[in-house]
Amino acid sequence: MSSPVAIADAQAAAAVAPAATSAAAPGANHLSLEQQQQIAAAQAQAAQAAHFAPVPAAAPTASASLYIGELDPSVNEAMLFEMFNSVGPVASIRVCRDAVTRRSLGYAYVNFHNVADGERALETLNYTLIKNRPCRIMWSQRDPALRKTGTGNIFIKNLDGTIDNKALHDTFSAFGNILSCKVATEDGQSKGYGFVHYETHEAAENAIKHVNGMLLNDKKVFVGHHISKKERQSKVEEMKAKFTNVYIKNLDPEITQDEVEALFTKYGPVTSCVVSVDENGRSKGFGFINFENHDDAKRAVDELHESEYKDKKLFVTRAQKKGEREEELKKQYEQQKLEKLSKYQGVNLYVKNLDDEIDDEKLRQEFSVYGVITSAKVMRDEKPGAEGEDARGPSKGFGFVCFSSPDEATKAVTEMNGRMLGAKPIYVALAQRKEVRKSQLEAQMAQRTQLRMQQMPGQMAGGMYPPQMFYPGFPPQGGRGMVYPGQPGMIPRPRWVNPGQPQQMHPGAPMPGYPMGQAFPPMGQGRPRGQGPRSQSQRGGAAGQQGRP
Repeated sequence: MSSPVAIADAQAAAAVAPAATSAAAPGANHLSLEQQQQIAAAQAQAAQAAHFAPVPAAAPTASASLYIGELDPSVNEAMLFEMFNSVGPVASIRVCRDAVTRRSLGYAYVNFHNVADGERALETLNYTLIKNRPCRIMWSQRDPALRKTGTGNIFIKNLDGTIDNKALHDTFSAFGNILSCKVATEDGQSKGYGFVHYETHEAAENAIKHVNGMLLNDKKVFVGHHISKKERQSKVEEMKAKFTNVYIKNLDPEITQDEVEALFTKYGPVTSCVVSVDENGRSKGFGFINFENHDDAKRAVDELHESEYKDKKLFVTRAQKKGEREEELKKQYEQQKLEKLSKYQGVNLYVKNLDDEIDDEKLRQEFSVYGVITSAKVMRDEKPGAEGEDARGPSKGFGFVCFSSPDEATKAVTEMNGRMLGAKPIYVALAQRKEVRKSQLEAQMAQRTQLRMQQMPGQMAGGMYPPQMFYPGFPPQGGRGMVYPGQPGMIPRPRWVNPGQPQQMHPGAPMPGYPMGQAFPPMGQGRPRGQGPRSQSQRGGAAGQQGRP
């Protein structure tokens, strides 16, 4: 009779393994045959134990699934199996990949048969280097509601650049059990803030109480409850509607802070006024003015914006944080970019394989017969240190031609694509954004790969081949009586065939002229030495068959 602990472990494995096995199917190709056999044996043992053990139907089952993040794109299932199987028997592993390109998304799931092995892996392998990257391990939360509640999640900012995930985890683990811990990074460099998610709200409160305002690596950090992006955006909108801080720029360098304060005081009480200066005390041309009331600040912005003051047109607006300003400028840039793309959609042509002698004027002249050209440019390398016309280097071999209407552009593509221009045939097509062209090429490559795999059923999706197939009537390859491979274009002939009788081949049937279960004779093997040629009757031909009954 199995022990209660073994029964519970088997229950947990039986609950997790089926779902995890199906999820791991896309990446199973990366596991070796031995690793797959180990996983299959462990699953069969767990399923058998769960089948024969009498367990109440209402007994709760705990998940033994771990989330592995911050993975290098080259990490596959076999590497993770070697790492986690040393802790305990692994039920299944799945590296999540892009559906089209099959590239790794940088995270994976590892399923154990029991929770104890998962806890041991979490304690011993968290932040272990895999391909020179520290992995981040946490329990897998399949219910998204548990992750989105935000209970126990805290935010830390003003972190030193040397503090990584492990250092942050070691600092905050003293206040409670941590579910996940992450320092935000960009191109491998810390952004100066991070998140710690505790199991309970009390642990989060305790961490905020003891760490907020303390020094970490000689930097004073801020620790508070995490606020969702939606809530932050609503607060920003509220601040926009009731702002009191005003930003002013394009000031005369000779203007003083007192003059700026006097300019804004007539609109209402001012609590502070600052004009930014350099190390020499000279004005940088901008400053900030804070009013007591929102209405006074709004009236100052409305009346002073784009007004003349000491022969300078002032720019006056609501003061913004750097991040907010950058996000706003980014949105404006993207909007302008989309408007520009929509404006030139269907009229801008891409021309490549241009001769080195083709310049802007020659390119315009060749395409001008198809319509009105708004711009024509051959892309060139720039000479370092040169300016103007002298900076124009050799041609890059491609350029762009923009027409005034889509009909003219379509006609130019039809007529000019493949035509000789100079000494080269040129390629002409509608210009595309780099992102669109890249996604199309990736989709084409994925389609070709899938088609190639369908045409070669013997090859599995990952470059691995299944065991060699054996057919009835043929000995296994590599054994005694092995069939030698035939030469290209050569067809082995049977030893006896009735003349005039067509040979028919059927899938799975033996070769004509050979008894069932008999293999081909080795190629190049003739009659034993010392024997002469057979007679006509011995050859089994038509003449020899005439004397047979």
